[in-house]
Amino acid sequence: MSVLETGGLGGAMGEELGREFELVDKGLDLLTPTSTIIAYTEMLLEYANNNVACQGLIPDFNKMLTAGDQLSSLITELFSKKNYGNVDFEALSFQIRHDLRTPINAILGYGEMSLEELEDMGEETHPEACVDLQKILNSARRLLTLISDLSYLPPKVEPPPQKKPEPELKSSNTQKEPEVHTIPNPAPKVDLVKPPPASSLNIDVQSGEFQVDLARKQSLLVVDDKDNNRDLLSRRLKKQGFEVEEAENGQQALQMIGGKNFDLVLLDIIMPEMNGYQVLEILKADKELSRIPVIMISALDEIESVVRCIEMGAEDYLQKPFNQVILNAKISATLDRKRLRDRERDFLKKIQDEQEKSEKLLLNILPQPIAERLKKGESTIADSFPDVTVLFSDLVGFTELSTGISASDLVEKLNQIFLAFDRLTEKHGLEKIKTIGDAYMLVGGVPTACPEHAEIVADMALEMLEEIHLLNEKNDENFKIRVGIHTGPIVAGIIGKKKFIYDLWGDTVNIASRMESQGIPNCVQVSESTYQRIKDKFILEHRGPIEVKGKGKMVTYLLKGRK
Repeated sequence: MSVLETGGLGGAMGEELGREFELVDKGLDLLTPTSTIIAYTEMLLEYANNNVACQGLIPDFNKMLTAGDQLSSLITELFSKKNYGNVDFEALSFQIRHDLRTPINAILGYGEMSLEELEDMGEETHPEACVDLQKILNSARRLLTLISDLSYLPPKVEPPPQKKPEPELKSSNTQKEPEVHTIPNPAPKVDLVKPPPASSLNIDVQSGEFQVDLARKQSLLVVDDKDNNRDLLSRRLKKQGFEVEEAENGQQALQMIGGKNFDLVLLDIIMPEMNGYQVLEILKADKELSRIPVIMISALDEIESVVRCIEMGAEDYLQKPFNQVILNAKISATLDRKRLRDRERDFLKKIQDEQEKSEKLLLNILPQPIAERLKKGESTIADSFPDVTVLFSDLVGFTELSTGISASDLVEKLNQIFLAFDRLTEKHGLEKIKTIGDAYMLVGGVPTACPEHAEIVADMALEMLEEIHLLNEKNDENFKIRVGIHTGPIVAGIIGKKKFIYDLWGDTVNIASRMESQGIPNCVQVSESTYQRIKDKFILEHRGPIEVKGKGKMVTYLLKGRK
């Protein structure tokens, strides 16, 4: 059938044949600049072989020639008429625009780098070679323009649906080819070994000044399944002073990212096995690795792909072949943003660490519920508790002992005892109020109410005696301790504004102190009030009435153990 005959056919068949001839013509248009590239590259190779100064460019010229031959073969294959029988022209247009950009990217990349090296030698030294390279670059850019025009091919014309019965239309449908960018669901699982957190920032929290470690080279990872693409981009980036590593597929990229702190990942979209979308999805789903910025790279500039990448968390998008100015600008902007985010994160981490230190110091002084109320802004904290148990302990003869040993030894011995008491207090859920010299004071039922406070304090007192006995055996000492306990109402609150303290007031505190001071060494003396609370579960010995300062005679008991 002739071209003239197609004009009389009309309808869908005429449209399809018209599209075929349009693609064939475009294929011929692409072959012309491709032939120019091959011819001038062959001339450059001959020139370099005969010129010692240019022989270092031979490997790049060979790569350009290989890319030119590859481009010619692709054009011949993709634009062959045999491909147009019952074809999806939209999918074919996509394939042409993507596949042809890879060799063109190699030609432009190696050509630009070779031209830069020749110009560094001096244009007057190799004027013919510079002119030939410029012609090659112009032809490659012309090819890009022609390929971009393929995105404007008219859409495929479908026959009017009313001309065929609905059942025929359904049965005649062929299975639709999968979309090129489809991501398998779920993405392949990859175990990531997390790198230790690293930062090039030193922050002085007091001055608020940031110091960036400019001596550290920024580390970039280039991910692309095409050798030439990785080589070109890596060489460009290394020339800019970056430390660059390469990965040839998504799996390898994820393993490398999991083992090293990269400052930036340049990630190709269309790769076999695991594409760029899948790699990006895995990175952004990981809390630690999601902070690494990713610039997506692709031979296509489709707006849907750009939007998809940005929505998935990519920092930016670059189209191959790269414009060097745009490449530098986007990488620089991305790394600047990362530095600012790292600076902010490190600063917040420092603040958090300082807050945790302050929190620990505060909890060493105050009970946690009281500390929380203080942080919320309560200026006056004072509470009445109708029923609590207060304990006092005191080391017998410690004042006399302190006169015969050095200050450091004195503090060390006292610290050892009180640390043991602190562990017991924490174990039983009691609240240490304070130490005064060699005296230790705690309370049960404050600031959080506890019905068994008297029993818990009694257990604590017995274990304090055991702890002193163990320390004496361990250190060959002969410390003795008196313990006094009383149960009753108290008032608890904070006094002071700077060196504040959580303290207790009331008659209960005074009586507990008297139970200790008028007790017996290595014994626990309890009041009648405490006795009534614990008598059913503990063994107690009636001591009889004793004279208590300010209270007169009081009946007391000695706590011997649990029943």
